Parts: sequence; C-alpha cells; structure tokens
Amino acid sequence: MAHQAPIPSNEFDRIIKLSEFDLDYTNIESNFKDLNRLAAKVAGVEVSLVNLIDAFTQWSVSGVGELVGQLPREESVCQYTITESEKFEVRNLAQDIRFKDKSYVTEENGYRYYFGVPLKVGNLQIGALCVLDRQEREELSPEKVEMLKIIADEVVNRIKVIHAMQELRNKVNQANLTQKKVAHDIRGPLGGIVGLAEMISEQGNENKMEEVLQFISLIQKSGRSILELANEILSSDKPKVDSGEPKSDQFNLATLQEKLLQLFVPQAKTKQIDFQVAISTPEEHTPFSKNKLLQIIGNLISNAIKFTESKGKVLVDLSFRLNVLVIKVTDTGVGLSKDKIEEILAGQGKSTAGTSGESGYGFGLTLVKHLVEDIGGNMSIDSTEGEGATFIIKLPIKP
Repeated sequence: MAHQAPIPSNEFDRIIKLSEFDLDYTNIESNFKDLNRLAAKVAGVEVSLVNLIDAFTQWSVSGVGELVGQLPREESVCQYTITESEKFEVRNLAQDIRFKDKSYVTEENGYRYYFGVPLKVGNLQIGALCVLDRQEREELSPEKVEMLKIIADEVVNRIKVIHAMQELRNKVNQANLTQKKVAHDIRGPLGGIVGLAEMISEQGNENKMEEVLQFISLIQKSGRSILELANEILSSDKPKVDSGEPKSDQFNLATLQEKLLQLFVPQAKTKQIDFQVAISTPEEHTPFSKNKLLQIIGNLISNAIKFTESKGKVLVDLSFRLNVLVIKVTDTGVGLSKDKIEEILAGQGKSTAGTSGESGYGFGLTLVKHLVEDIGGNMSIDSTEGEGATFIIKLPIKP
C-alpha cells in the first residue's frame, strides 16, 4: 500500500530558501565531515549524514560510515524529519509500515534505527542531520537530543558561511569589473591630456616660456602617473597564466556538463533511463556565472526523469546564442497537454505522480520559473501528450 508523501505546509518557501544558498552538492562535504563524526559519536552509532532535500531529491552532501549520495525524496526517511519542528525518531524501521519495504531496510545488514534533526533556517526546514544504526535502539536521551540539535544548528551556520563566501566572491568580481570599466573610461582622456601637454611643451620650449614649461611639466608628470595607474588597474585582473579553467564562482559549458553528469547519472540509472548532456556550440570554455544554474537545470532534469518511462531518454543540450545561455532538456516521457503547459508557465503547475509512481511535491517547475525570471531569463515548453517534452531556458550571460 502506497503512503502519501508528507509535504511541509511552507514547502514552496522552503525550497526557495534552499535554492537561495545556491549550493554545489558535490563539493561541500569537507565543511561538515567533523560535525558528522561528532554526531555519530554523540549518538553512539557509525553512520551520520547531512541531507538536503529539494523538490525531487534528497542529497547526502556529507557523511561518515556511509555516504548515500542521493535518494529519491519519496524513498527517504528525512522527508518526514523536515515536517517536524524538533526531531523524528524510528526505533525499528523494519517494523514501521512507511519504511519496512525500502531497499536500505530490506537489504542484508539493512538499517533499523533512525534519528533526525531538521536543519532550520528560521522556520524553514531545508534538510536534516541524521544518525542511523543497523540495530534497533532505545530512544536517545534528552541530553543527546539537545547535543544533536546544537550540531544541526552548526551545520546551518556553516551553510550560511559557504553562501556568504560565495556572495563575497561575486561582489569582489563585480568590483573588479567596475574597476576595469573606470580604468577604461579614464584612459582615453588622460592619454589625450598627456599628448596635448607634450605638444604645448614642445612649442613652449621654442619660445623659451620657462614658467609655462614648468607648469606643463607638472601636468605631464601627473597625467603620466594617472595613466600608469590606469594601466596597472587594467593589467592587475589579468591572470599571469591562463589555465582555461573557470573561477570558483563560474562554470563553463564543459564544467557544467561534467557537473550535471556527476549529479544526475545515478538518478537516471536507477530508473534505467539513458541520460546524456551535450554541448552544441564551440564556446565550451567561455566562463559564466554559476548563479542558480544547478538549481534550475537540476529541477528540470529530475522532473524529466520522473515523467519518463524506464528505458526512455533524457537529453540536456547546452549552447550559447549571442550572449545567451540556452539550455534544452528533452525527454521521451508522457508529455504535457496545452492546458498543463499554460499552468506551468503561469506558475500554477500542480504535481502528479511519476511514471514509476514517484510522489509529487508540486513545486519543482514553479521553482524553476521563479529562479529563471529572477535572473532575467525566460522559459518555454514544447510538448505533445504522449510524445515527450522539451523545456527551453534562455539566460542572459554577460561576456
């Protein structure tokens, strides 16, 4: 018997908050590893995970004992934790009707005990810190529960620090761009002043205008100093060696392709779906901002996998068109009616179950539309019922 997936009352606000952190789930593990070890020690177990839960997927971004990587949201225990304000505990998963048939319970040496604390940002639960054991256990003591809550709070603090560092890097890069523009703007006029001063100096030298010459000499020296400063500003931002790799706050099409394959091949394999990411433009090493890209494309991919039958295909195509990043996510799934397309584009899409009975949470495509419009892009959908769908995202990219 299927069980209705629990959905927090503030679900859309919750996934918006998670998306605002703009986290790359594949490279933040080192920030939480010590907290996982501490949580496992406090609970007296071997396994501890930091799980973040978006509209479709539970992402295990850090762990000790075992790192799951990712799990369909409807398969997870932590989906229940994020509906609680304090904690969620199951002494024996094999005896709980909600979990007894899950693979991580039924497999040899499967899990029995679970304890989770929600990761709270204000009143929004973006994920959970959890501990697991392969043996049934007694309930944790109040003292241990409080210690795990303190550790969960520190996980959230570190997520905020990661985001703050990303924002700082973005502001520094923007300041560098402004610095370049100012230098460019003053360079031309200053060059003209210096040239004019040289001409007057030459004429004055013939007329032996000693006082004028002294004055002009000062103009020359001052003008040259400012010009040298402008040149220095312009050259300071140029890397001495161009490695071809994007900066930490940037992607290029090649790195974005690699990241998407790393994140979503496991989901596709679980459902036996052929998942590919192609680059159909020669500018694969042109850098552009990471801003919200993984959240936008990731939700589209998860949605495509959800509504594509086993043995089907999901193709992501990445390209540039006149300083516009074009992302196409095409699937061979169930397709969309004209009314459904209009609902989605109006931000009113309602969730339905996937082709393998995956639970729906209602806000994945609404979130995509929100994020795309927030950064000045647009989304369109080309689909016919029963014949798959193509989602097209166009995002302006500053050269």
